[in-house]
Amino acid sequence: MRFSTVAGRGILASALAGDGSQWALLRVEGGGVRHPASPATVEKRMHYLKMEGGGVFKQAVLMMEETTQLALERAGLTKADVDWVVPHQANLRILKAFSERFGIPMEKIIVNIDRYGNTSTASIPIALSEAVAEGKIKEGDVVVLNAFGAGVTYGAVVLRW
Repeated sequence: MRFSTVAGRGILASALAGDGSQWALLRVEGGGVRHPASPATVEKRMHYLKMEGGGVFKQAVLMMEETTQLALERAGLTKADVDWVVPHQANLRILKAFSERFGIPMEKIIVNIDRYGNTSTASIPIALSEAVAEGKIKEGDVVVLNAFGAGVTYGAVVLRW
């Protein structure tokens, strides 16, 4: 699917996915209809994010690779066309593993986790804003935004800046 763009700029393609079978990797057990908030669920600490670190690492790298490749294909582009990747800043190990596995140099990956840590859903807009303000991302650049999160959900967007 192609999205309309203004003067060739904007979203070129996206790929979104979810894998409910992996839900236990990154989860919040309390809340919702299964375990509504109550003194008992709060006491059991069911409303805190829980993570299986090794599993999240492995799956995150694979998921980011899968949706990035699919979004690029949908845009009619290859990784050679990518100027910048602005990923979710979960941790540096994931970013380095994605770089190596996908075959894109770390020099093309915007990283700010060293300054802010994992800022959750704000990590991509913060990193994107900084990269533009610093003059890294310029008009006409092909930029990939990619992320993964609880549930397990993941996705990528290819845009021309």
